[in-house]
Amino acid sequence: MQKVFAGYSYAVAAYVIWGLFPVYWKWLSHVDALEVLAHRIVWTAPFVAVVLAVVRRWHRVGVVIKGRQQMLTLMVTTTLIAVNWGIYIWAVNHDQVVQASLGYFLTPLLSVLLGMLLFHERLRVWQWIALVTAAIGVVNQVIFSHAPSWVSLGVGLSFAGYGALRKLVSCDSATGLFVETILLTPLALAWMWWLNGVGAAAFLHSDWATDSLLVLGGVVTGTPLLFYVAGAKRLPLGTLGLIFYLTPTLQFLLGVFVYGEPMELAQIITFVLIWIGLILHTTEGRLHARRVVPPEVT
Repeated sequence: MQKVFAGYSYAVAAYVIWGLFPVYWKWLSHVDALEVLAHRIVWTAPFVAVVLAVVRRWHRVGVVIKGRQQMLTLMVTTTLIAVNWGIYIWAVNHDQVVQASLGYFLTPLLSVLLGMLLFHERLRVWQWIALVTAAIGVVNQVIFSHAPSWVSLGVGLSFAGYGALRKLVSCDSATGLFVETILLTPLALAWMWWLNGVGAAAFLHSDWATDSLLVLGGVVTGTPLLFYVAGAKRLPLGTLGLIFYLTPTLQFLLGVFVYGEPMELAQIITFVLIWIGLILHTTEGRLHARRVVPPEVT
């Protein structure tokens, strides 16, 4: 019981921090999104490195680097996570928090679709119905809303694709994130150097608060991941999947009620359809699991 309670505590902490990310990136809205992204990458790498040293998992980094197929896959996931982070930071700084949250609401359903396309997973009837319902919501958004729906699709597809491909890499989240940030660090440093050279950099040319927020972006990025890993060790993946919706829900509430982003009728219809799809998908999954897993004999 204590293990389960600890698992819930870690998972909720991770998802709440992720859900409150818009607040942090809003504090950096005066800094160009690409510069924020570069600093997020550069400062995440040493933070995760310290964590790996503390938990004595450096040997796992070596194993991953020596695996040619794993490194090729991580190069792709590195690109996807960079795209995801970049779009999300841009969206928050351009008053599109609601659109970004919609992307994360879509992620579980997009993961189902990618599982079918990439891993030839077969969908059950109610999974198809859930997927089609969500697809109708996306089409509605594209046709009737004037908001940049590419934000939602970009966030959702990049994160779902990242999750799907990371299944092919046999390493834990912290090790994988360290390798990914190391792969991105040269590009990030080059971009920071160029910005400084042309006099467009905010870092070290602004106030101490901005510099501190840029540096602490690594801690902010790595901390919820550690909580998530701790929760994942103590809870079933299905439970983690359900709690995940806490993140986009908090982001959505922040966008509407804190940052005053407008909610058009098209957006409301889209969110309703997405939620119906999520409810169908989640309910069907739990019922299917109960039918497949036999009850324990007492």
